[in-house]
Amino acid sequence: MIRVLVVEDDFRVAKVHVDFTSRVDGFTVAGTARTAAECRSILAARPVDLVLLDSYLPDEPGLDLLAELSADTIVLTAASDTRSVRLALARGALNYLVKPFTAEQLGERLTAYRRYRAALAGDRHLGQEEIDRVWRLLHEGDRPAVPKGQSAVTVRLVSETLRRAGEPRTAAEIADELGISRATAQRYLAALARDGTAEMRLRYGTTGRPEHRYRWVGTG
Repeated sequence: MIRVLVVEDDFRVAKVHVDFTSRVDGFTVAGTARTAAECRSILAARPVDLVLLDSYLPDEPGLDLLAELSADTIVLTAASDTRSVRLALARGALNYLVKPFTAEQLGERLTAYRRYRAALAGDRHLGQEEIDRVWRLLHEGDRPAVPKGQSAVTVRLVSETLRRAGEPRTAAEIADELGISRATAQRYLAALARDGTAEMRLRYGTTGRPEHRYRWVGTG
């Protein structure tokens, strides 16, 4: 489980954030803090993986506190000015979500963070392609869950079929298995590749024409 510390001075808002976070699989709330001093105390006393940080705290600005946090951090704030966004990202925030937001919006970012952590598990060297994919995984929650013009049901079917395959598949193979057109399968597979949950590679056959093959690289 990913342990989360909610840092928010308004106890009512903090309760909402705790509720939103508790709905997401793989996350548990390890505590709440209303001040920067309380945040430091909790982090010194218990392990925390992720901090959900407000930028407005009564004893000091949350973005000043951010610079010293060792845990991963997502900023949850009403501040939408460019200076605050630049400062948060420069000081290590992995994401920035402006209030008010929905449970779905926070959930999408937490789910993306969970996949990002899973992709970086273990101690190994990464190639540039994998580093790029990890970055895309971290921010996949910033986009709508289903691209415009796509069906959520078809996205799920194509994703599950590719994941179960365990090896590269072509659009034609996916189309045959699901009973959809090759063009439709190709469109959905290309979207998965752009999101970083699938990897596309070209294979050249005897005709010399390249064949697009897709392999599932997402988590879950």
